[in-house]
Amino acid sequence: MKITLTVNGEEFPLDVEPRRILADVLREDCRLTGTHLGCEHGVCGACTVLVDGEAARSCLMLAVQCDGGSVRTVEGLTGPDGEPSALQRAFSAEHALQCGFCTPGFLMVAAGALEADSTLADHPERVDHIVGSNICRCTGYEPIRRAIMRAAQEQQQATT
Repeated sequence: MKITLTVNGEEFPLDVEPRRILADVLREDCRLTGTHLGCEHGVCGACTVLVDGEAARSCLMLAVQCDGGSVRTVEGLTGPDGEPSALQRAFSAEHALQCGFCTPGFLMVAAGALEADSTLADHPERVDHIVGSNICRCTGYEPIRRAIMRAAQEQQQATT
């Protein structure tokens, strides 16, 4: 089936089998390997991407469902100059990664939340919900929570 995905602002005309999941198409056809497959059941969140601005588990979504839509992967977080985003810098500063396998999923769910809610810094319980949506086996979650709060506070300060 012929589809067109706009991934990180770049258009990808593709011919995919209707049963292929978005994660596989991103990794294999678009050559964007930052999206990781963990459980392949939608539980762990390692495969989280933004589809039309909303966080989505790419292991549960068929690529054909995104035809004509916009997909943003972890590779799309960097600025045009290749510099890390504020969120990526916050993850580094707070040591919010260890093995790094879950990191792309956490970055994307956090990026979606930060883009949707400019008041996130004022609502730590929302950050707890974001952190609880994905699984990390290394960090104990606290550094991830701190990184998201740091990025939210920086975003809030930049807009005031």
